[in-house]
Amino acid sequence: MSHAWMPTSPCGDGCLTDGFETVSFPRRVLRFASAIGVVFAALLTAPLLLVLRGRGRERLVRTIFRSVLRAFGVKLVVHGGADFLAAPAGRGALVVNNHISWLDIVAINALRPMRALAKVEIGSWPVLGTLVRRGGSIFLDRERLRTLPGAMTELADALRSGSLVNVTPEGTTWCGLASGRFTTATFQAAIDGGVPVRPIALRYRLADGRETSQPAFIGPESLIASLRRVAALRGLVLEAHVCPEIAPGRAEDRRSLAAVAEASVHSALGTVRIPAQGRRRPKPVETPATAEAHPVH
Repeated sequence: MSHAWMPTSPCGDGCLTDGFETVSFPRRVLRFASAIGVVFAALLTAPLLLVLRGRGRERLVRTIFRSVLRAFGVKLVVHGGADFLAAPAGRGALVVNNHISWLDIVAINALRPMRALAKVEIGSWPVLGTLVRRGGSIFLDRERLRTLPGAMTELADALRSGSLVNVTPEGTTWCGLASGRFTTATFQAAIDGGVPVRPIALRYRLADGRETSQPAFIGPESLIASLRRVAALRGLVLEAHVCPEIAPGRAEDRRSLAAVAEASVHSALGTVRIPAQGRRRPKPVETPATAEAHPVH
């Protein structure tokens, strides 16, 4: 059962770009085997994650997620964000990005390991689900509206305690050639937690520089179908543009904060998004009667 507040995307198979090269079938099988091997290695190192702290733990987790990208033949290219990548642990921030693919989560954690606000279904996904659960994700059951306030409270508490938490404010995946509006609920958690917001803009390209929507996880397709499509691509490049931090107090409310974050992402990608306009009240027309009632002194 879906709710009216649940974001939806019109993207589907018709959004998928063509003109891409693929790898051989044996190479695809090898990529899946490599990804599964990474997950098993992550499970074996789980006890070590309980012992390690700070930078040591971050390096290990980042290596795991970067290994997933390499397993699927994805090259990660990072633009900007040197201050974010080198920042010490313990400073909370809401990290938001445009949402295109299941690879988004992998890319964000390959930059800096962090918790995530994720839909509850992701916990049962193959490969990615295990890594997301191990990362301390906050799960949201989108089918049950009454769970939203509790999830937002948990998110604010996590931010306040110094955690980095990744959120995709569009609420669903888009093809990348089109995108959705940033919803506002999670930005209230950043305000309540008194933490900054860090937007990250993601884009998928082929080796020759052309933008592609092939990695998008869209429409009613299964995760396995999307995994197969990504595993078949040759020369996939994932660009991550780390935008400047939005400091606490810069926006007066969650709607304004969401708009600033959304504009940052579109600016980094070079796309145009017309800000939503509030409804204006018509200016009253002054008549002789009203002029007499409100004389000017």
